[in-house]
Amino acid sequence: MSTDAAPQGREMPAFGRMCVRGARRLMYAAGGILVLLVLWQLGIMYLVSQPETRVFGGFGPIPTFLKFPELWAQGRIQSAISASLVDRLGTGLLIASIIGVPLGILIGRSRRFRELSHSPFQFIRMVSPLAWMPLAVIIFATWNGAIVFLIVIAAMWPVAYSTAAGLAKVDPSWYKVARNLGASRIHILKTVILPAIAFDIFSGLRLALGVAWIVLVPAELLGVTSGLGYAIRDARETVDYSYLTAMLVTIGVIGFIMDSVLVCLINRYSWYHRRKH
Repeated sequence: MSTDAAPQGREMPAFGRMCVRGARRLMYAAGGILVLLVLWQLGIMYLVSQPETRVFGGFGPIPTFLKFPELWAQGRIQSAISASLVDRLGTGLLIASIIGVPLGILIGRSRRFRELSHSPFQFIRMVSPLAWMPLAVIIFATWNGAIVFLIVIAAMWPVAYSTAAGLAKVDPSWYKVARNLGASRIHILKTVILPAIAFDIFSGLRLALGVAWIVLVPAELLGVTSGLGYAIRDARETVDYSYLTAMLVTIGVIGFIMDSVLVCLINRYSWYHRRKH
């Protein structure tokens, strides 16, 4: 009887601690958002109190949140998210990963390639992604293609160098053991290299997402007629302040959600996290 009760006694405190940690994180998150909203409202109240800035009252949180149902009913938010996330950002990050991960493995595994590629790669990497815009517009027939290219050129480097850094931390004896057991290069890649550097790949993707998100919106301010950047330009031209701030909030929320998903994946593949649990 006591033998069966002991495991249950051990499980309940662990579950309780997990609930307490979750509640604490939720409380801190809600508190931070509340502070931000209060500061936002106080700033708008100050602007409204001044005759020369009273017109900017539409930037306030109340008009902004009241605007969301209207924009959603019109389909503006859905179409902007679809154009920016699926057609451009998603495609760009996918291509950046397909290029960046093998490139990072090559940089990490081949000393000769690493030394030969260091200077040209650093030169290309240090060119601002938006500086490639005139060239991208000339090369690609559509604005979508040009924007995807800008995202790829911006996002591939964090993925590649994070992958290479993760590979440098892998114990060389792992490869020897795998080869001694008869593993092929493909088998070593699938069972040794990729599981060992998954944490670093997702960390690189998190950095790449931040860079790509910054590049995406300014790129959409130019020639496209859809997307989050276009929605901001449209709000500016129509002088609809609540529409403008609603799209800014949308961009922030989407970015936060995507970053949180990558943080969960990073924690999932963290060696420290696995050892702790």
